[in-house]
Amino acid sequence: MSETIPYQAEQEQIWIEQLQNPNTNSKQRTIAFDGIMRLHRRAIYSHIRKMVISADDTDDLLQETFVKVWKNIDKFKNESKLYTWIYRIATNETLRFLERKKKKYGLQMNETSEELMRNLESDEQFSGEEVQQALQKALLTLPDKQRLVFNMKYFDEMKYEDISQIVDTSVGALKASYHLATKKIEAYLKEHYQ
Repeated sequence: MSETIPYQAEQEQIWIEQLQNPNTNSKQRTIAFDGIMRLHRRAIYSHIRKMVISADDTDDLLQETFVKVWKNIDKFKNESKLYTWIYRIATNETLRFLERKKKKYGLQMNETSEELMRNLESDEQFSGEEVQQALQKALLTLPDKQRLVFNMKYFDEMKYEDISQIVDTSVGALKASYHLATKKIEAYLKEHYQ
């Protein structure tokens, strides 16, 4: 998770103010934006990668996410944490990408899951232990938004309140979605690995 620790939060706030100040010169803006990217890049990459599996697609979506952050940083109102705002942009970009892909190839959810599983099995970076592979395969059977919630809660250890700001869903609905996802994963693992 890319939640900032106190001294990083102070520096991040300085960078945000520099980016939002029209009097900041281009060199200072570039330095400020690079700082924000360095702070959040790894977590956002991991967030996107767990959803789309492909490294190439992840790189494209990561770039699109930070282009949107660059273009819209003046609209960030400090009403949420910056990382939840960036996560929200990345999440929306990722869900739109997955939806476009399904429409483009006329895929149903089970066909999309099968394609993602093939990508998972052929990707050396996801070739971890058998248990991890089994969990990843189970995750790929979930609907996109449910998988997204599960990833943020289970892998990124995010608070429901932060996830709520990212996906614009109530905490109660997120808890129900997470609970349902864990039941589906358990059922998948029992069916395929016992």
